[in-house]
Amino acid sequence: MTLRRLDHLTFKGNLRDTRYGWLRLTPAYSVHLVTELLGNLSPGDVVLDPFCGTGTTALVCAERGIACDTTDINPFLVWLAKAKTRAYNREELGSFKRIADRVRKAISAKSHETSWAPPLFQIEKWWDEASTNALSRAFGVIKTAESDHEPDGTVDLLKLVFCRTIIECANVSFGHQSMSFKKNGATGSLFGASAAIEGTWTAAAESIGRAAETPVLHVPHVVLCDARDLRTQLAENSYSCVITSPPYPNRMSYIRELRPYMYWLGYLSDGKAAGELDWQAIGGTWGSATSNVGKWKPESERAIPFNGFSQILSDIAVKSPVLSKYVHKYFYDMVSHCKSMFAVLKPGGQAHYIVGNSKFYDVMLPVEGIFAGMFESVGFSGVDVRTIRKRTSKKELFEFVVSAKKPAATANQKKPRGLPKLTHKGPKPLSDC
Repeated sequence: MTLRRLDHLTFKGNLRDTRYGWLRLTPAYSVHLVTELLGNLSPGDVVLDPFCGTGTTALVCAERGIACDTTDINPFLVWLAKAKTRAYNREELGSFKRIADRVRKAISAKSHETSWAPPLFQIEKWWDEASTNALSRAFGVIKTAESDHEPDGTVDLLKLVFCRTIIECANVSFGHQSMSFKKNGATGSLFGASAAIEGTWTAAAESIGRAAETPVLHVPHVVLCDARDLRTQLAENSYSCVITSPPYPNRMSYIRELRPYMYWLGYLSDGKAAGELDWQAIGGTWGSATSNVGKWKPESERAIPFNGFSQILSDIAVKSPVLSKYVHKYFYDMVSHCKSMFAVLKPGGQAHYIVGNSKFYDVMLPVEGIFAGMFESVGFSGVDVRTIRKRTSKKELFEFVVSAKKPAATANQKKPRGLPKLTHKGPKPLSDC
């Protein structure tokens, strides 16, 4: 059987759908796939996405009135998921439209004042000087609105439009699975930087403003949390279903694509901070994260439950010892994650992980099989692997859904002494989120 590409199961399936296309991240999966995996949930069921990314799972649940918690280690992605799933009121929408027009006028203003620009390395590769100045004027209006204590929802919408504008006006291309800079530095504008940015801002503000009026039936909880130990923020035996797509072990850096947003919005101030954040994430490789991988050693003995895993590492190490360590650390961390995810899932609950296999040189990495092995090793039953689509890169690469079920509690299993019957009250409070 020949598998074809199914774009409706990727981020491309989100672009025509209201809030889903507000801000793209190339590896995102689609609303259609999440809807399928939700299946027939019962009233009172709670969904978890421990790698929220751009918030696709949380938004699908929010629009359908399904309770959902979602976590991420990246504070920008936590903000983005909250902004995409917020229920915006009339006051927020009204002030958004008013200030958005003020931003539009600032973009086209003829000003010779020096504007603030983020300390993004080689910012001129992203935008020319005129574009950077126009964007700086726009962002200045947004910061003023924030300092004037405009409603939080208003400021979120303005920042979303700004993020859409900076990436659509940037000298980048998304023709491949990851972002790349355009050749010759051409932005494609025939009418000047300010006019092009003003047009992009206006279109984005109208689009996002319309989508923000769509109803949210159940606002999800979005939590800053390390997926290696979800129990630091989430209660055990709380979730009926897990739907997520963890970072793929393919050396693709999410920080690389997120940097322009994170620098402008103040989540990053220098390259060191970017590398340190990516090192904290599972599979991170940006900046110092790569050199840290080369020095990494397991903190404890931990077998990766897949026959032949050691040989895979050895085969990769022939060409690149660093990549071999990268793969080892990725699954070392994922074993910790799977244990903690199993703990917070209710007995009888189901987990669905969208993953992609990888290839390093001539060595295939059967990611789907390794996830199946990890699921079985932590106690899941009925593990199933389903191929869903062919990916856009090498012919051997596919995406899969790895599904499993946590065994139901038996009658003779005792409940922990002193713990009340669990009711969903959201994640534990988090002071910095």
